[in-house]
Amino acid sequence: MIKKITYYSVVTCFILFAISCKVQSVNAEDNAPMVLQGPAWAAAWQQKAGEYKALCYQAYNLAHMQLDFLMREPSEKPYAIITDIDETVLDNSPYQVHLALQNAEYSDASWIEWTAKVDCDTIPGALSFLRYAKSKGVSVFYITNRLEEERNQTLKDLKRWGFPDTIDNHLTMKTDSSSKELRRKKVSDEYNVLLLMGDNLGDFSTVFDKKSVKERNHQVQDHAAMFGTKFIVFPNVMYGHWDGAIYDYKYDLSPNEKEKMIMQSLKKY
Repeated sequence: MIKKITYYSVVTCFILFAISCKVQSVNAEDNAPMVLQGPAWAAAWQQKAGEYKALCYQAYNLAHMQLDFLMREPSEKPYAIITDIDETVLDNSPYQVHLALQNAEYSDASWIEWTAKVDCDTIPGALSFLRYAKSKGVSVFYITNRLEEERNQTLKDLKRWGFPDTIDNHLTMKTDSSSKELRRKKVSDEYNVLLLMGDNLGDFSTVFDKKSVKERNHQVQDHAAMFGTKFIVFPNVMYGHWDGAIYDYKYDLSPNEKEKMIMQSLKKY
């Protein structure tokens, strides 16, 4: 009888221990910092929301109309468009979901692992618009903050969809600086750049580079007339300088420290 009671006691303890571990595991996931889990919700919106697709089509429709309008003016230089790649022509939302499942933040290593898969989808409207621009004699230049070692896989991803001008001298990678100003200037020295397209304010002008939240918003107001006429902006709530600005671009802070700064900055009641 004692042996039987002991046996049931051991089994009961084992079951309770297993339940406890399961609860702790669930609680650990529930308590994961917003910085780690938030991008997955943003990715869900990007992948599933018709509203996201509508905003992209709206941006590209506007780009189409503005391109036609701007090309009425004669130019001594050939026409060009400068576009960002990620979240402007290629969709990287699966990478953000992968990070969330790993409770991990961005790293060059994990990002390069993702881009090496050559498995990006396209942003709605991107392919048809850039093909249209090319058919009108407009050159397309891709300026990205992907690293130079990602050049081959980036070209492969663009080429497999049939994007125009997917050649080395139309693709500029990040080198010493994340600022794109010098790379834009190199194109504008030889071309009449009609439109700049991107999901981050730094895709348009150096006045937005590494500025505070207050200064970024101030500069947006000052350049309001440029948006929709020269600057075509695409929605990206997964990542960007918008969140880096909230925690002063201190990317080496822990996720909990970043979350604390974000929550302290928000309006609430």
